[in-house]
Amino acid sequence: MEKQTITIYDVAREAAVSMATVSRVVNGNPNVKPATRKKVLEVIDRLDYRPNAVARGLASKKTTTVGVIIPDVTNVYFASLARGIDDVASMYKYNIILANSDGNAQKEAQVLNTLLAKQVDGIIFMGNNMTDELRAQFARAKTPIVLAGSVDAKNEVESVHVDYTAAVEEAVTDLINHGNKRIAFISGPLSDPINGEYRLKGYKNVLAKNGIEFDQDLVFETDYSYRAGEVLWPALASAKATAAFVGDDELACGVLNGAKDAGIKIPEEFEIITSNNSKLTEIVRPQLSSITQPLYDIGAVSMRFLTKMMNREDTSSDQKTIELPYGYIKRGSTK
Repeated sequence: MEKQTITIYDVAREAAVSMATVSRVVNGNPNVKPATRKKVLEVIDRLDYRPNAVARGLASKKTTTVGVIIPDVTNVYFASLARGIDDVASMYKYNIILANSDGNAQKEAQVLNTLLAKQVDGIIFMGNNMTDELRAQFARAKTPIVLAGSVDAKNEVESVHVDYTAAVEEAVTDLINHGNKRIAFISGPLSDPINGEYRLKGYKNVLAKNGIEFDQDLVFETDYSYRAGEVLWPALASAKATAAFVGDDELACGVLNGAKDAGIKIPEEFEIITSNNSKLTEIVRPQLSSITQPLYDIGAVSMRFLTKMMNREDTSSDQKTIELPYGYIKRGSTK
């Protein structure tokens, strides 16, 4: 037998109070007598009443719900950002709908439409590449949107991230200082601005500064996966690479183990620096040297930025782009 939906009217009738009073109790309004609050809460508990978020959203034009589009929910990098988002969302009493997009442009557009259909108050987008189609949908939606850990090359959408160009410059400089001249650049798709524009720019800048000619054969575009890195060693050996900057920790773990499986000594014969300093960097042996990003903070600041936009707080003093500080930690995968 289908369970009957309990409404605010049922609670008001049973508690012998107005629906406005029930609403005040549910929303934590202090302007309710303690005895009345106790009586209403007892009825709510007895009837198992749950406020209808959709109905409340229609009435207030707010659902206190935020949609988060994440390329890969299993990737430690994105999971760390999501944790920061969720903690700040809870602080400001927002619920999160997490949607996995597989980093696929078509699915990202589909997921965005699904979230907008649910009347979310805002969107946090973690995808690495904002296509023109997605950009057009963002503009049409008129829903506040913040990019977390992503960069908008056109600077039209608010974003929170680190200076990827400067970070790669520091990492590659360290590898050059160790005598490396054949340094591989290994990343996910170069169509992602983070990789193809910002990180690659930092890599090229440092090579030029040190009089090392850029070699396209040392640029490896692959998937953000352990397996993609693991099978890369033969190509790296063929290119005579002696070191590598890697744009993803899981990918870097694959590169490390693939080289070790081929009998390569790390770091004596091949050095590796990765980019996110997730917990994966300390699990492998040797541990991976890495650029450090405040992953939790990127997520947390993104969500706080979004709450300001959703609540129409004064953001005139805020920049569209918020850059958080990065660092660099040396471990066993470099000399």
